[in-house]
This record gives sequence, structure tokens and C-alpha cells, in this order.
Amino acid sequence: MNLYKDIIAGKEKISVVGLGYVGIQLAVEFGKKVSVIGFDINNKKIQDYKKGIDPTNEVHKEDLGKANILFTNDETLLQKAKFHIVAVPTPVNRDKTPDLVPMKSATEAVARNLNEGSVIVYESTVYPGLVEEVCIPILERESGLKCGVDFKVGYSPERITPGDKSHSIINVVKIISGIDEEALDLIAKVYNIIIADENIYRAESIKVAEAAKVTENTQRDLIIALMNELSIIFNKMEIDTKAVLRAAATKWNFISMNPGIVGGHCIGVDPYYLAYKAEEIGYHPQLILAGRRINDGTSKFIAENTIKQLIKAQKQIRGCKILVVGFSYKEDVPDIRNTKVVDIINELREYGAEIQVADYIVDQDEVFEEYGLKISDFEKANNIDAVIYAVPHQQYRDTPLEKLKKVFKDGNGILIDIKGNYHKSEAENNGLLYWSL
Repeated sequence: MNLYKDIIAGKEKISVVGLGYVGIQLAVEFGKKVSVIGFDINNKKIQDYKKGIDPTNEVHKEDLGKANILFTNDETLLQKAKFHIVAVPTPVNRDKTPDLVPMKSATEAVARNLNEGSVIVYESTVYPGLVEEVCIPILERESGLKCGVDFKVGYSPERITPGDKSHSIINVVKIISGIDEEALDLIAKVYNIIIADENIYRAESIKVAEAAKVTENTQRDLIIALMNELSIIFNKMEIDTKAVLRAAATKWNFISMNPGIVGGHCIGVDPYYLAYKAEEIGYHPQLILAGRRINDGTSKFIAENTIKQLIKAQKQIRGCKILVVGFSYKEDVPDIRNTKVVDIINELREYGAEIQVADYIVDQDEVFEEYGLKISDFEKANNIDAVIYAVPHQQYRDTPLEKLKKVFKDGNGILIDIKGNYHKSEAENNGLLYWSL
């Protein structure tokens, strides 16, 4: 426990490698209590943090300013820390296989600057076995040190939900695991700096902890897939899906979940990691991949039904003006990684529709650089044939129908209300053609 005592005494530092939605919150919480090195390869992000600007919108400027964090993109400064937390993205490739480049690169950076007696904890969501099969060999090869002897390794899956302020790092149960009992005890002690002991859960092994995290997200993905499939069925039967779910939710043990597009860097990605590992050991996961197919196909289903509503309204498809409201992967979050809204847009463009995109939260330059799309001003939209309420951020959720009607040509049009922000009857009473998942 000497390392823990040295961290508390200010003799040693904690490094957080990867300052995205997870990393910056970890860095700030630890930085309130001990000395932290915040490392990221993105220099623009580092400069923003130094200015007190959080591009993730997850941390208050005041907290960012108070935290004792040295922000840097100089990996050699990692030598000043002995407790390293790796929280980098784990995306997938085009063929849906794990893209381990960020994880491997971060591990190599830590390994090149690793001191004897150090501890490395991974927080990124991975498949069971990745830390021991991929990361530890890299750490040993690059550092020349031996795991279990010269350094320790652990895994503690992040449980942050972007935009959810009520379930933060410090008040949800934190799963921890270690390569051995000594590592487990030390990791628990260090996380105790910011998390109460009763909120620390000690997993039996690193693989159990890895499997637990990917299971959480796979379960959620499958439930949403079920809702999306029910929506497809009920739409064909001309039954209001939201009305069905409201009725079903009156049963005490019904799991309330709505249909929707599943993007982002967790739920829409993590099941592929588990499926990849399952295939590697000779098992073809059927249910998990079926759920992914349904959720990945939801954007096309929405686009097709938008076209059907336009035809129903006797509007010309080619050249029609469609306003897509919200572009990030989730409400009230600026993150555009793996947003499925772009799939809706691409589908509609194939029909010759003219698309405008409104989103006041996202970084407009980032959207243009990543997707080649320009963000429009919602307030200036006019002569629109159809509005797709894709990701209703707070301002959009609060927009009354009377105001929304003004964007339509002649005050009449089609409202594709994916999340069911408005009631169908209210929309129809306002002269709008209404469709929802």
C-alpha cells in the first residue's frame, strides 16, 4: 500500500490516459483530492482543458479550474506517475470487428514511460480476455518489465452515461479487478479516494469484470432491438407503438424501454466486441447479432417511412426539403461518434431529398470534418416539407408545436417524431401528418 500512501501524500501522481467523456471526469474527481496528469494525443482538446473549456460538456468550468491536473500531450510526462488509468475509445472497424488501435497506442505510450512498482488500470469497454491477452504483452514488451513482479494491472469498467448528471463516477457502484490480490487491494484503495467503499465491487477476475461491462451494454442493446422490432410490426398493423408501450408499462414487472436509433460509442459498438470474441472461440452468437442487425437497420426503416409519408401527402420526393433536428448520437450530448442520424440522412439523399440539419450542441466544424455536413439554424428554417425529430435536445423538446409549424411550407407538413416528443393527436390537430417509431 506504499503507492497509495505516496499518492495521498503528494509524492506520486495518478495519470489518466484519454480525456474523453470518461477520462476527463475521472481526472477532475481525482484532481480534487490528489495530483493528476491528464494525457491525450489531441492537442486541441488539451488546449481547451487548459483554458477551462470542456468539449464534452460533462464537467463544470469551476470544477475543471479547481482540480489539480497537469494537462499534456507529451507522453514522457507519464513517467511522473505510477498509477495509470487508461480510458480511450474502443470503436469498431467497417467490418464490425474491434478496432484496437487506440487501446494498443495508449498501452504503448504508458509502457514506454513505465516505472517499476506502477499500476495500470483499464476502463475502456473490451471483450473478456483483452487486457491479459493484448495489453499485458504490449506492456511487457515495450517496458522490459514483468507483469505481476515489476508492475500490476487491473480492469475497472466505466459506467458513465453521457448527459446523465445523476449517475456520476462517484455515486454508482464501481467494479474493480486486479491481476492478483495485491493489485486488487491497491486498486480498491486508490479508487476509494473518490468512491465510497460501499460502492466498490470486487470482481473475481479481470475477465469477469470485462464480461460484466460488455454484458450490461449488450443487454440494453437487445431490449432496444426488441422495441424496434415491435415498432416495425405495429407500424405495419397501423397500431401506435407508444400507446402499446404505455399500456404494457402498467404491469409491475414490464421493462420500460422505447424504440430508437442506437449509436454512440457504447451500446451500438460493445456487442460486436463480445460477438468477435465468441466467434474466435468457435461460437456464433445468434441473438446478439440479430439485435445488432435490427438496431443498425432502424435508420433505414425511419427513412423509408419518411418517404411513405411524403408520398401520402402527395409531395414530390426529388427536391423535397427535409429538416433533420438533432445530429449527435444522444439528447443533450455533443458527441457525434457513431451517430446513426447520418444513416437516415444518407438514405434520404438517395431518394433525391434536400437535407438540412439543425443541432445547437454539436461542434459544427467537427461535423463538417467528419461527415461533410453543414449545420443549419433551426430558427431560420422555412418552407420545409418534412421535419425529422431525430435527437431532440432540451431546446427542441421544449419547442411548442405552434412554433414548429412555422418551419413548414404553408404551415402544413410531415412530422417524423422518432422519440415521440409530441402526442400524435396534438400533431394531427395542428394539421400535421405524424409518424413515430
